[in-house]
Amino acid sequence: MSWLTRVRERMPFGTKRETPDNLWVKCPRCQEMIFVQEYQSNLSVCPKCEHHGRIGADARLGQLLDEGYTLLPAPKVTEDPLKFRDTKRYRDRLKAARDANPHNDAFTAAAGTIDERKAVVGVQDFTFMGGSMGMAVGDSFIRAAQRAIDENCGFICVTAAGGARMQEGILSLMQMPRATVMVRRLRDAGLPYIVVLTDPTTGGVTASYAMLGDVHVAEPGALIGFAGQRVIQETIREQLPEGFQRAEYLHKHGMVDMVVDRHNLRETLAQLLDYLSPAKAA
Repeated sequence: MSWLTRVRERMPFGTKRETPDNLWVKCPRCQEMIFVQEYQSNLSVCPKCEHHGRIGADARLGQLLDEGYTLLPAPKVTEDPLKFRDTKRYRDRLKAARDANPHNDAFTAAAGTIDERKAVVGVQDFTFMGGSMGMAVGDSFIRAAQRAIDENCGFICVTAAGGARMQEGILSLMQMPRATVMVRRLRDAGLPYIVVLTDPTTGGVTASYAMLGDVHVAEPGALIGFAGQRVIQETIREQLPEGFQRAEYLHKHGMVDMVVDRHNLRETLAQLLDYLSPAKAA
């Protein structure tokens, strides 16, 4: 027995305190460790390098809408219409995603106000199966747009998605034209449709409602595109420029109207609603 062991047995050392393992978060860009409370109070933006972290639907709605907003009911759609199975059954993947998230699918919408400007806000949550677009997402988008028409107010869509949900096949792709029709109805009603592009917005979502807004606002550093950079490079056999498919590059080349820091996003959306919403009757 070593002297250290004998000392430890004789000395009344206290038991080791348990330390929660969720007190810190590592920034994916600068790799700095940040105190979770500091990170969350800074709207999930790294205080060191200003990397905009991904956030869930509830956090996003809370940041954008005034208190007292109303969540729109989730639509009921046919689940697993193709009886899809890869390494797991689609039903099992849905169950796992729902167990890990507060909502039934990847798109959550709410009606309320932004600095007292009436609006409907729909948020895509990347933590739910990569924000993939299936029938539930399509129906949620359509109902949110219709609610905006009924309320005669603007519709704001916050996108974050890996594209269409492969487990629903052609039925997921059909959500692209369905959403496009609703955007046209908003336009016919003279109501603003504002898109907030967050990291990442890709695939069929980019190819449909994410790029049909009256104004496109992007968060700094957000990945925005259709196909992946590696696929594009292998197809055209050319090296893509630095920052390709990032918000700042797309803003410079005219695909995005403005890049707005998350701390200023609420104020910016309120101003856009002022500019674009129909004038109130005298």
